[in-house]
Formats: sequence, structure tokens, C-alpha cells
Amino acid sequence: MHKTYRATGLGIAAATVATLWAQGALAEDFVYVNEHVDITPLCGEEPIRVALVDGYGGNSWRRTAFAEIEDEASKCENIVEVTYAEAGGDLQAYSAAINGFVAQGYEIIVAYTDFGDAAIPAYRSAQMAGTTMVPYFSDLSGQVGVDYAANPFEDAFRAGSIFGEWVGETIGEGKTVFLGGLAGSASSVTFLEGYKEGLKAYPEVELLDDNFIVTNWNPADAQKAVAGLIAKYPEIDAIATDYGVTSLAAVKAYQAAGLPVPAMAFIATNNEYSCKWMEAKESGDVWPQLALSGTTADVRFALRAGLAARNGLEAPEPRALVAFPFADSAAGVDPLCDPELPPDADLSSSLPMDKMVALFEQ
Repeated sequence: MHKTYRATGLGIAAATVATLWAQGALAEDFVYVNEHVDITPLCGEEPIRVALVDGYGGNSWRRTAFAEIEDEASKCENIVEVTYAEAGGDLQAYSAAINGFVAQGYEIIVAYTDFGDAAIPAYRSAQMAGTTMVPYFSDLSGQVGVDYAANPFEDAFRAGSIFGEWVGETIGEGKTVFLGGLAGSASSVTFLEGYKEGLKAYPEVELLDDNFIVTNWNPADAQKAVAGLIAKYPEIDAIATDYGVTSLAAVKAYQAAGLPVPAMAFIATNNEYSCKWMEAKESGDVWPQLALSGTTADVRFALRAGLAARNGLEAPEPRALVAFPFADSAAGVDPLCDPELPPDADLSSSLPMDKMVALFEQ
């Protein structure tokens, strides 16, 4: 029997966002990733083939993202094919995949920005060849209309600001740290800067390290790093991270040390984390949490932007995307957990649940 624990409600944490608006920390040029416009006015009439290219693939997030673009494309009768390629972490293979789809005459190529600005020459070449090229997820330094047709991106600064605001409201006063990814990661730096911005209104909350804590976005490294923080700092009241896997590792480090888990704010949740939190709630040993998620739906925004560009229409949505509050203990929003789905499944997806279940039964 398929068993699913459903959230008590999904939506925007209104008090948090309203406060950020009042402080001017958010601008009007962004959209939450669970707020979608109707794609059908953008479809056009010409037959269109779409290719999705990943720098690397295979995990549940990537599989879900491909299912999302397939689902979105199915709403356009003139999209006759949606196909996929992944490059195994190799920039040359990634560029070759893009070039191959251009040579085959694919009208739209959507590509995850695994390699950042290093892939702009491949994007530019595709765009100049007449393909509608849409790299998505990172904010690139290229020129829209020259290097690519559109570039929807996750707004890490805004997400970090929301983290900081939530932590300030949740703990009031105390000490906090921010866990990032690879040393020098630009996205982690941006998250941290947003976090600092969100904390400005809460001078009683002390950021213990002005830099982010390196975890390499690896659960083993993250758990080791947090164990070191526990030894170094006798009091940590809140931890923010830019990846749910590292947040889960932090929870495990505290539990291994026999200590209460501090308040946790993170992006890109996963099924294992959500189920662990629900189990803790049932046992009365839960911690405050804010999970911003839903990023597998970013690819839908990329497809819609690509269709608008190809058909000479105005972009239907802002470029900047912000993950939505999938779980917020302060607002009484519990996460969605399904013990029968893989640990790294992202149930914040915009896929209907029946399609999510079918995806992982394949």
C-alpha cells in the first residue's frame, strides 16, 4: 500500500515575506517556483523539438527535472519531442551534446548551468545557429539575445535573505553559522551575503564565522565539519545551509553527539530529511525548520521562456526564481514525506503526485 504523509499546508510564509518587503530586501522582479503561468499562449504553431542537457545526471533531482519539463511540454500540442542528454561532469561532452542537438535541428535547447560561464561559448554558438538556447539555474554573465535567448536563475541572495529573516524571527537572539559547498563557491557566497542581509534586523543574532563553512556539498564532509563546529562552539542556536543534504548531515551530527538539533534553514529538501523530521515530531523531539524547495520546477520556467523567445513574445515571468517554503515549522507547515520513495526524492516538485510515484516506480 502506498503511504504518504502530506503537508498541513503549502504556501508562502506570509509574515516572513511581508517583513522582507517592508525592509526592501526583496524586489518585484522575482517569482516563487511553485507559481506558474499558463504555457499554452506561448506554444506557437510550428512543430518544436526540445532537448534538455545536464552537465551530469542520474540522481533523483535530475530525473524529476526531466519529468517536469516533459509534463510542461505535454501542454503544447506542437511540441512533438522532448529528449535528454547528460555529460557525466565533462564540459567538452556537455558542449558536444549541445552542438549535436543543434546539428539535428532541435528548435529549443534547455541546459542546466553546471559549468557556469565556461559553457557560454557553446550557448552562443547554438544561439547564433538559430537554436533557441536557454541555460537555466545560475545567473550567467552573458548577454540575453546574443549568448542565449533567456537565462532564468535561482536567486540565492533572496533565498539567503529569507533564511536570515526566518532565523532572526525564530530564535530572537543567539548564535548561528552558514554551511556552504565547495571552497570559494560563488553560489554559497551569494547565499551567505543574503543571509547576512536578512540577519541585519536582528542584532542579537551573532554569525559565528564571517565565511561559510565548507562542506563540499558532501554528506560525509558536512557531518565532519559540523562535528568540528560542535567541538569549537558550545552554543549554536541555528544553522543555515544551501543544500538539504548538508542540512541533513548537520542533523545527524547533532544526534550522534546526543545534543538537541538547532533551528535549521535550508534549500533543496529531500525525502529522507522530511521523513526524519516527521518521525522526530511524532516522538516529541523535533527542531524548528524552514525548507525552501521546489527547484526541480525551474526547468518549466526555462521552457516557457524559451517558447516566448522563439515565438517573439514578451517573457511571461521574471528571470529570478526563488524556492518556496515547502516546510516551515513556525507557520505550522509540515513537510511531505513518503517512506516508499527514494531518500533523495524531492517531494516539493510541481509534478502531480501520481506522476511522481510513477517516475520512481520505473
